[in-house]
Amino acid sequence: MASPEDRLSRLAIPSEKKTRGRTGSVVAIAVVVALVLLGLALYVTTGKADRSPIPSKNAGPTVAAQTAPLPAARPKAGDVVLTVTGYVVPRERIEISPRFQGTVRRIGVKKGDRVKKDDVLVELENDEQRARLLEAQGQLALAEAQYTNAILTFRRQEMLAERKIDSASALDEATRLRDTTAAQVKIAQAQVALARTYLDWCTIRAPITGTILEKLVNPNELVTPLSFGGSRGPSTAFLAMADLGDLQVEVDLNEADTPKVRLGLACRINPEAYPDRKYAGRVAEIAPEANRAKGTLQIKVQVEAPDAFLTPELTARVDFLSE
Repeated sequence: MASPEDRLSRLAIPSEKKTRGRTGSVVAIAVVVALVLLGLALYVTTGKADRSPIPSKNAGPTVAAQTAPLPAARPKAGDVVLTVTGYVVPRERIEISPRFQGTVRRIGVKKGDRVKKDDVLVELENDEQRARLLEAQGQLALAEAQYTNAILTFRRQEMLAERKIDSASALDEATRLRDTTAAQVKIAQAQVALARTYLDWCTIRAPITGTILEKLVNPNELVTPLSFGGSRGPSTAFLAMADLGDLQVEVDLNEADTPKVRLGLACRINPEAYPDRKYAGRVAEIAPEANRAKGTLQIKVQVEAPDAFLTPELTARVDFLSE
């Protein structure tokens, strides 16, 4: 039977096993410590990058303050401050309408023709107006004859009244007849002038020097100054014309850009159809109210020296220039 000392010696841990156990524990602890140190290093590095230094009251300017962006430089004269696209339009487009209902007899122009002021454009049938003029002239001749007779009667009665041959009432009647026929002469003269005016209105003349933009009627077509509604009624205009030497560019300006534009501001105009051509212009008109639905304000830029290349309704780019 084993003694107590033998049993105790069996339970004792060999020295090589103790050494291996201690070595494994040391390695594990070292790995954990290394990971902790690495994590701390990363945290410290990230925290320094994110935190900006708080300057003290007596400290000089910080690096961040020294590298702050400078304010934008003010644009120089002639720099483009805004670019907007619009359409070329004549400053005044005139539609020539009849003054009374009539039938077109002749149209002496066609679309694109250049005409001078007072050139004949359209002639209406004038037989009725000629007849009315002859009638008015006949009424005038009758009134003048009656007035001449009334003058003779008045003078005769005046002479008889001075000699006490006829009564004063007869002179009063002669005076009334004289004044009445004189008024009738004036009425007849007015009727002649009115008939002559209507006859003159049968010849439509150019109100300005310009170009025919559109022909709206044909010979033998009925025209009227009033619209009856719908698309099948008589035309209310003969022609549309404009002076193509007086052009503007009409643009719709975003309401956020309105502070950049003012009356008289210099502009540069470039038609889309002719990219190599540029025209000088100035802001000539700013609408007094904006378009609520579009959020825009209408601007008109006057073209200072237009030529044949600028055609109404062409698209054009407008550069607004600083001054």
